[in-house]
Amino acid sequence: MKADALVDCATLEQHLDDASWVVVDVRHDLMNPGKGRAAYAEGHIPGACFLHLDDDLSAPKTGRNGRHPLPAPADFAAKLNHCGVTPTSQVVAYDDTGGSYAVRLWWMLRWLGHERVAVLDGGWKAWVAENRPVSREVPPGRTGAFVPRALLGATVDAAFVDRFREDAALKLIDARAADRFAGNNETIDPVAGHVPGAVNRFWQTNLAPDGRFKAADVLRREFETLLAGTDPAATVHMCGSGVTACHNAFAMALAGLPSGRLYPGSWSEWCADPTRAVARG
Repeated sequence: MKADALVDCATLEQHLDDASWVVVDVRHDLMNPGKGRAAYAEGHIPGACFLHLDDDLSAPKTGRNGRHPLPAPADFAAKLNHCGVTPTSQVVAYDDTGGSYAVRLWWMLRWLGHERVAVLDGGWKAWVAENRPVSREVPPGRTGAFVPRALLGATVDAAFVDRFREDAALKLIDARAADRFAGNNETIDPVAGHVPGAVNRFWQTNLAPDGRFKAADVLRREFETLLAGTDPAATVHMCGSGVTACHNAFAMALAGLPSGRLYPGSWSEWCADPTRAVARG
């Protein structure tokens, strides 16, 4: 992966007046969906546009397609164009929760053929802690020229997971917290547990104590241990709804490994069908 997949606060500040850079605030709270937009109104990185996880980075829910289904590429492209994204734009995404939502935008842009996208290392918390400039001004809409070109094979569906979940040649990695993976303390989805055959790597494991991503060599060692000889390209990432799953994909890419594929529906889609197998413990 390119070194600019992570951008530090100093570098971003140097480019705030650079029209070729597009900054996107994706702060969110699953338990309080309005919190991110309110936080943006209270203060954000100057020039940043705001995209909402539910409204902009997801499609409507049907009750069986997960909590955050991927939007139609054309619909998402329209959101990006309002932010001013062009084929040559450097996009930088940030949140205030260790990149847990910023990585969703990173993954989606790469899914649709845009490589020049980075995550702000340390996010909003680092930006404020370093006394970087903050604005309450909502920037005017910009005119972009983003044309989506969906990457074939970037995702898998529930049928694929069901067929290959016990296959030793594939590694299904679930990014949820260990207690939810085990089927304990499930507070979001109606069914507790995980897909049989999956292994657990909580997305926060990718972060150092300061909230920034671990060094690439550390991440590589950790993922190689988890994969235990499985080809990294044969990895499938999931979580509760296909959001923090992208955190593990991003971390693998930072480590210089193929980032694998995403199961967008994840556990929330899987458990909506009572005929699908469930494991606990």
